[in-house]
Amino acid sequence: MPITQTHELHKRRFGRNLGVALSLVGFAAIVFGLTVAKIREGASMEAFDHTPRVSITPPVETKP
Repeated sequence: MPITQTHELHKRRFGRNLGVALSLVGFAAIVFGLTVAKIREGASMEAFDHTPRVSITPPVETKP
């Protein structure tokens, strides 16, 4: 015999779960959008690893 009636508690829990799921999907969409925007911009993808890199150090002018 299957359960045909849902309790009011299940309806409230479903509403909360749906809200959490939509929030997580929204957050993932924002992170994905920012990632795509950064890649399209062509910005340097180098991470800060506490070592000097030639690509980010300013050029030094020498006087003749």
